[in-house]
Amino acid sequence: MNVVAKKSLGQNFLIDEKILNLIVGLGNINSNDIVLEVGPGTGNLTEKILKKGPKKIIVVEKDTILSMNLKKKFNKDIIVINDDILNYNQSYLYKKKIIIFGNLPYNISTQILISWIKINNLNNFCKKFILMFQKEVADRILAEFNNKNYGRISIISSWKMEIEKIIDIDPNSFFPRPKIKSTLLVFKPKNKFYKIKNPRNLEHITNIFFNQKRKMIKKPMQFLFKNYEEVAKELSLDLTLRPQNLSNLTYYKICSYYEKLFKKT
Repeated sequence: MNVVAKKSLGQNFLIDEKILNLIVGLGNINSNDIVLEVGPGTGNLTEKILKKGPKKIIVVEKDTILSMNLKKKFNKDIIVINDDILNYNQSYLYKKKIIIFGNLPYNISTQILISWIKINNLNNFCKKFILMFQKEVADRILAEFNNKNYGRISIISSWKMEIEKIIDIDPNSFFPRPKIKSTLLVFKPKNKFYKIKNPRNLEHITNIFFNQKRKMIKKPMQFLFKNYEEVAKELSLDLTLRPQNLSNLTYYKICSYYEKLFKKT
């Protein structure tokens, strides 16, 4: 492979044929589907997606040289966007029920995921996300309460998404070889989820709780609510618990109460 991967962009290109075939198969792509691929790199997965015959393939690649190579390799068969996915305006896709594939850059993977989860009418935006993460990050996404890995990303991810772990991927499946394992996850939008007016409020609340994750929840509750004891009683909260001891649902209820009390939108 003649491409030099850039550490600054978290580049590790998937080269394992079995894993590539597994990933594209999870998409169940048909001729009406619009596919968005984030971080296509050298186009190894793109090539296999193209063979499935979707209606349209859009790839977003931050690296200018890789973007130019992709345009040469695929010509007009795909749409190549040379941009950072966090800056790329995806609003024109919000009602298209797209399929998203991504070998997400390790350094910004959770930012990307949360940006999608925050989209209103997520069911209309996508059918599913098929994403690779650093294993450590995937473990945090999948963690349930009372687990040491449980935290903000666990709570926010599971708010509107059903998440399935598919497989851990060995470092030898990539070039250059990363030092750690990766994990392949599939996310599907839930039909029913707890109603929160603004996901930023959930981000705010979980940030306050987990910035002091070793302390009892009395402290963040005091910070959020002047009448914290009344709120705790109403929500049946034990103030001696720690943030990792509260379920996802409990955080959604705290957020909803916060929005109602302070008329947050």
